[in-house]
Amino acid sequence: MQPRVLVPIANGSEEIEVCTIVDVLRRAGAEVVIGSANTTLEVTLAHGLKVVADKILSECVHEDFAMIALPGGMPGAEHLRDNEDLTMLLKKQHKAGLWIGAICASPSVVLAHHALLEQTAATSYPGFENALPDKTKIKQTVVVDKKCVTGKSPGTAIEFALTLVAILFDEAKSQQIRRDLVLQ
Repeated sequence: MQPRVLVPIANGSEEIEVCTIVDVLRRAGAEVVIGSANTTLEVTLAHGLKVVADKILSECVHEDFAMIALPGGMPGAEHLRDNEDLTMLLKKQHKAGLWIGAICASPSVVLAHHALLEQTAATSYPGFENALPDKTKIKQTVVVDKKCVTGKSPGTAIEFALTLVAILFDEAKSQQIRRDLVLQ
C-alpha cells in the first residue's frame, strides 16, 4: 500500500520546496495530496508560480496521512502556522506518533510555534533557529529525531525529500531515486 502524504501549501510557500517534495515523493510512489491553506485551490507561491492544489485543507481534516510535510517560505510558513485546519491535522498527527516533516522557516514558524518540537532536535533556515527548543543539530541540513524530519533551506530540498522517501519506503528506494536524478 502506498503511503499518503499531505503537503500543505499557502500563498508565499517556497517553490523549490513545494515542487521538490511533491515530485520526489511521487517518483517514489507515494500518494501525495497537496492541500491549500487558502479558501481556493489556486495558490501563488513566494516567487509568483501559481499551483493548483488537490484539496482545501478543511477537506483533509478527517483523512489519515502517513506523513505531513510542510514547505517553508515567507510569508507561506506564517499562513500555514495560522491555518486552524492544518494546526488540527498537525496536532492529531503528533499525538498519534505519526511522521511530520518541515523545511526552511516552517520548523521554527509552524512546528515550534505549536509546541510540536518539544524535546526534539531540529534544523531551520538561518535566522529562524532561535525559535527551536533544541538547537543541538541546527548546523545539519536534514535532521531526523523521533517522528520529525526537518530541513534547512531550499538548497537542501532534494536531500530533505530523499530522507522522506527513505522513511516512508526504505533506503534502497531513496538511493534509486538519487541515481535516477543523477545526484552524486
